[in-house]
Amino acid sequence: MAGLLFGTGGTPHSSRTPSTIDGIKRIAELGLGCMEIEFVQGVKMGEAGARLVAGTAAREGVKLSAHGPYFINLNAREPEKILASQARILQTARIAAICGAQSIVFHAAYYLGDPPEKTYNTVKKYLAEVMSQLKRENNRVWVRPEVMGKPSEFGTVEEVLNLCTELEGVGIGMDFSHWHARNGEFNSYPEFTSVLQQIKQRLGGEALGNMHIHVSGIAYGKKGEIKHLNLKESDLQYVELLRALKDYQAKGLVICESPSLEEDALLLQEAYNNL
Repeated sequence: MAGLLFGTGGTPHSSRTPSTIDGIKRIAELGLGCMEIEFVQGVKMGEAGARLVAGTAAREGVKLSAHGPYFINLNAREPEKILASQARILQTARIAAICGAQSIVFHAAYYLGDPPEKTYNTVKKYLAEVMSQLKRENNRVWVRPEVMGKPSEFGTVEEVLNLCTELEGVGIGMDFSHWHARNGEFNSYPEFTSVLQQIKQRLGGEALGNMHIHVSGIAYGKKGEIKHLNLKESDLQYVELLRALKDYQAKGLVICESPSLEEDALLLQEAYNNL
């Protein structure tokens, strides 16, 4: 993959219809390179539909990823909620693979008052079971727990990198906006490069060649992330972030989650190309 591809989290607002297929076509018309299929309210696409999506993406030259349902918590108290969470990750990966997507991202867990170490061990245990099942199915989609934006949510950079080193097929869903919102820091070139250096040291240079990145403007407070904003309405130093990604020769998908979606995705792409 040559450099970074830019696209939207979900179907662009300017698509003819909200369908995934029309979204892919609109991405190509706009000159963007990728799109994340949002299964956040559940995986409501069947295998036949997924095959049509794969064909459209291949024809249009658009790379895909998918976002799993929000109703996932691998640290839930109730066993049935753990099983349902695992099933949602599996279903996302199965349909994403048929769509031709390279990665799925998902929000892994909440601490629910547990110490981070205990939460980590629980998440690792249940995610390992998911990865074993996908391996049995010969499903090679990258499974990426997301770096999260609230201190109440499991998903620091270190936690996700630890999962990547311990579980085969697990990658990092690097949300730079979340990481900035989580503590109000990580919003400068040296801080962005420190994250990329950490990824390189822990996972090797090939991980920088296969990134899945989320970027948007973001509002935050004492409890971390509040909501996504358009880039120009927020304090995120996105040009410095793009400079860091370029200097580290990062490759992969940059998914824009700003409310304006394609406008900010195009803004990011133009700023990156101008560096």
